[in-house]
Amino acid sequence: MFMKLDNNNHSVFLLYYHLVLVVKYRRKVITPTISDYAKEMFVRIGKDYNIHLVEWNHDADHIHILFKGQPNTELSKFINAYKSASSRLVKKEFPEIRRNLWKEMFWSRSFCLLTTGGAPIEVIKRYIENQGMK
Repeated sequence: MFMKLDNNNHSVFLLYYHLVLVVKYRRKVITPTISDYAKEMFVRIGKDYNIHLVEWNHDADHIHILFKGQPNTELSKFINAYKSASSRLVKKEFPEIRRNLWKEMFWSRSFCLLTTGGAPIEVIKRYIENQGMK
């Protein structure tokens, strides 16, 4: 299977990343509605960083995201911007979250970011899809 390469003015690339974000204290508060809200925010903020969502799934206490970036994408800045904005806005929009995580950030301070390392994207997509089934 041949994958279409991305390009910009000066380079050709194929950069896929797998990001896992965990709710602070692994509280089981992510519902489909909260997941959809967080997903929309990821897409909106990602545009400013040349990040494009490929696959999204969640469990009650974490989310799995497969996304594409560019060589000049500042991943740590994007992830911190996303975590900060989504934490604030999710707690504002969903009162039940405020009760569970009153003064805390929504997300754990740490995160897991992996390159897909040449694994076929379809394999990674299946893995992410199956994570939400547990």
